[in-house]
Amino acid sequence: MNDSHSPPQDRSLSAPRPSSAPAAVGSDLEQIALLAEIDDLTERLQKWIDDAPPWKPARRARRLVTRLLERIGTVRMRLECPLIVATFGGTGTGKSSLVNALVGQEVTTAGRQRPTTTVPVLLIHRDLEPESLRLNLDDFQVHALDSDLLRDVVLIDCPDPDTSDTASAGSNLAVLRSLLPHCDVLLYTSTQQKYRSARIIDELADAASGCRLVFVQTHADLDDDIRDDWKSHLAPHYDVPDLFFVDSVRALAEQRQGLRPGGEFGRLLRLLSEQLDRSRRLAVRRANVVELLLEALTACRQQYDQALPAVQELRTVLDDQRHRLQQELTRQLADELLISGHLWERRLLSAVTDRRGFSPFASILRLYNSLGSFLASFSLFRARSSAQIALIGAVQSVRWVRSHVEEQGAESRLERLASFGIPDQQLQESRVIISGYIRSAEIETDSNARSGDLASLRETAASLESEVLGDARRAVDEIIDQVADRHSGRLRHLLFETLFLSYVAFLLGRIGHNFFWSSFLGPILGGSAEAEPLLSVDFYIPALLFLVIWSGLLVYVFTAGLRRSLQRHLRELAERMAGTTLMHGLFPSLEDACEQIDEDSQRVSALLEEVKAFRRRLAAGLPSLGGRRNTPSEAPSATDRAVSG
Repeated sequence: MNDSHSPPQDRSLSAPRPSSAPAAVGSDLEQIALLAEIDDLTERLQKWIDDAPPWKPARRARRLVTRLLERIGTVRMRLECPLIVATFGGTGTGKSSLVNALVGQEVTTAGRQRPTTTVPVLLIHRDLEPESLRLNLDDFQVHALDSDLLRDVVLIDCPDPDTSDTASAGSNLAVLRSLLPHCDVLLYTSTQQKYRSARIIDELADAASGCRLVFVQTHADLDDDIRDDWKSHLAPHYDVPDLFFVDSVRALAEQRQGLRPGGEFGRLLRLLSEQLDRSRRLAVRRANVVELLLEALTACRQQYDQALPAVQELRTVLDDQRHRLQQELTRQLADELLISGHLWERRLLSAVTDRRGFSPFASILRLYNSLGSFLASFSLFRARSSAQIALIGAVQSVRWVRSHVEEQGAESRLERLASFGIPDQQLQESRVIISGYIRSAEIETDSNARSGDLASLRETAASLESEVLGDARRAVDEIIDQVADRHSGRLRHLLFETLFLSYVAFLLGRIGHNFFWSSFLGPILGGSAEAEPLLSVDFYIPALLFLVIWSGLLVYVFTAGLRRSLQRHLRELAERMAGTTLMHGLFPSLEDACEQIDEDSQRVSALLEEVKAFRRRLAAGLPSLGGRRNTPSEAPSATDRAVSG
């Protein structure tokens, strides 16, 4: 290259030289800003990895992203290294010829029909230390050249992907796949005959993960221009900003003659020199890393979408069981509370009479409340000896002890409701049902929650219920005080006292009128002709009977209101306790796991949207380089192979 064309070529293709200190400072600041963005994203991804719910799909997703974060670490180690540009294409698509033309000399054997590259050829600049690339140099044929293009990039002539059916050890396909994770840019070559090859397209879907793409149609001297059809074929899966139609053999010949390549090949050469120079290294590598993260998070999102329905089914079953158990427990709690209703009524009536003091109707209520003891006391009048009195006293003592025991039993029954609320059969049924859904949902939890042994479920039920049941005796006391206050109001008190005393006043008036006026003062004062006889027993017995009936009617109306209010409050207490008891259900660890899975799913979606926005911004900065579109159906396998190296 000592002819007249050499100087222009050197000026146009050589690496950019820093023109001034401010420009260098600006470049450094830009690199620092780019690294800061990657560091921030990496830090948030690491926090997401460390905070994993007990769910197998989440563990698998984090393993995938962890492997990608390890690859991100290589970005820092290779910041100053040239970009690695590798050829990719089927047998006979002119990869080796293109490499020879790019460096301006024949360094690798070219063949149009049969594969000629079986060992990767690594082309570097003479001034570059091969070890700085962090590649296993024993796997390459290394050529150090004095080429202007190689000042900013490293070229690898890769083996063909379609010369072996499997990626067995030592095969061309295995060698190619081991190289791809180290590549920053792929030169995808194809011809009129092979641009629709399904085998190459499938392999490209994996190879394009985390790489920028340049699409080149070779054999321009023999084939028709099929770029429009090729672009339409690639468009659904790849961003294709440009395609090149080159004749590599002619371009190499022109350079040997000292001529500057023009046309499509010259345009390709300018693209590689300008878009892959030193100032674009970090931008390209950052775009590749974000591309890998996007594919990984898309794969995670797809795995989550496939597994979340089973988790939702588990949540539905947990909710249904909690609702069913809540209804059953509510019924049992109400029954247990109402069984002891007469004891609570006695206590309530005592509370009411205490608030009323010693008014006439309050005295009737006290008499009614202690009617059993009052009636028993009459038996003492029938006693004829000390032995009979002792026997009656013993019977009365037994009756009092039994009443006290019943009241104590009623109060302790409230404290035992937790253990009586959920029968073992129902717990066993819940355990069997939940176990199947846990396996389907792939939730990892402790052995007790997974197997749900009966003893553990009993403890869980008892702890949950005792936690919300609290002091049941205190709750009943509060209800009794509340109802007693409501039924001891001044108006209600005045109403019943008036109704009771109205009959008493009638009796006293009638007796007084007969005793003082009709039989005594009336005849003396001339109010009547003769004195009436005093009222006989025939009057007092019916009067007393009607007094008892009237008192009993008032007591019934009053106590019926007390009873209805008390029962309503007891039912509300039972429902409140049952509803609160099963707020977290019998399997709290599973419910917590489902909540964590939902939160984790939302975090994955947020990270995915953030990386998508990041990718769009990066793509705007590299408009001339293509890349793979993110398609969920392909993302899992592509990403997995991309990080396999």
